[in-house]
Amino acid sequence: MLQRDTHDTQETQQNEREDGLTCFREEFYQIPGKIYLDGNSLGLLSVRAEKSLLRCLEAWKSLGIDGWMRASPAWIDLAEEIARLTASLIGAHPEEVVVANSTTVNLHQLLATVYEPDATRPRIVTDALAFPSDRYALESHLRLRGRDPGVDLITVPPRDGRILDEEDILAALSDDVQLLIVPSVVYTSGQLLDLPRLTHEAHRRGVRIGVDCAHSIGCVPHRLSLWGVDFAFWCGYKYLNGGPGASGGLYLNRRYHDRSPGLAGWFGSCRDKQFDMLPHMDPAPGAARLQIGTPNILSMAPLLGALEMIAEAGIERIRARSLALTDYLMQLASAELTSFGFQCVTPRAPERRGGHIALAHPEAVRICRALRAHGVVPDYRPPDIVRLAPVALYNTRQECQEAIRRLRHIMETEEYRRYATEREYIV
Repeated sequence: MLQRDTHDTQETQQNEREDGLTCFREEFYQIPGKIYLDGNSLGLLSVRAEKSLLRCLEAWKSLGIDGWMRASPAWIDLAEEIARLTASLIGAHPEEVVVANSTTVNLHQLLATVYEPDATRPRIVTDALAFPSDRYALESHLRLRGRDPGVDLITVPPRDGRILDEEDILAALSDDVQLLIVPSVVYTSGQLLDLPRLTHEAHRRGVRIGVDCAHSIGCVPHRLSLWGVDFAFWCGYKYLNGGPGASGGLYLNRRYHDRSPGLAGWFGSCRDKQFDMLPHMDPAPGAARLQIGTPNILSMAPLLGALEMIAEAGIERIRARSLALTDYLMQLASAELTSFGFQCVTPRAPERRGGHIALAHPEAVRICRALRAHGVVPDYRPPDIVRLAPVALYNTRQECQEAIRRLRHIMETEEYRRYATEREYIV
């Protein structure tokens, strides 16, 4: 059985001190008695995120409607301020980023703006492991454009049921394909796709590319502008730690900034004319024109504090710490869990790995329930995945070690058999 080794613990603590990020753990509210390894679904609340939300509430309380212009920062500028902080995380120019809406609404907006099916190039390629909501949006846009999703949506399967092969994705980009939609990190396995290569090869074939960055932003650095990605979208509640239902964001490459928004709304108007209530829209410059309705200020406010902390930590240091933690978890899982039928399906190579690891087991549902009963918070993804996400800003190697120790105990005692087999429904 896994034991705590005094020398290993001391070395671990020394390594964590040297990476310079341990101080940020103290800024997060830990859940008493829990080892929280579900930050890839919902990040923990930080003191700074709480303060920025409370500051917004105080402005509402004391200023009322004047908060739009007199709050600090003014609510009218909040989306742009948060977009500026976000841009550096994805390697974009500030004017290419806007914070608004939810993930799927932003995908709908981007499809409405960029996707232009015609007789020669009507088809969309995506992968079979895409987050279901992305697929629903793609199918709905094909139907709205008079296309048949059964014909015009090409779905690339993984070769082994787990891992996507970029060669298969590229092979699907035939002459009648206009758009490729892929995740940066596959939400089940944690596989990180080679976005620079996919973008280069898609463009060489005349295909536009959009990227779902929900499982990478705030954890993996990107260079979307440099790579030439056409558009991207994400949520604000995973590694960005913006809170449940936090506003999402989108990136639109500069070459599309002369386009009218596919879904027009008054907050996409040019700011100096927005309140003139003109009968015809004058779009704002850059990606800001893709805003639709009034910003969800209370859903944005925590992001301000959370992103300031991420900027202070530095995305490159966050990435290094994240890789170290997932590597450690994979080592422990290989040494301690293989004999119990677990298979780690996350790629070992650092350049192919996001911020979580995926352990496959036929009893994944019951194992997740047992882990929660033992104070470890993972999550389950069908059909057989236990996801563990150690977050660089608040998880430790000691927590990883203890989580695997508890998981091994559950398997040795077969305690998981006490729990129901019904699926867990956790977003």
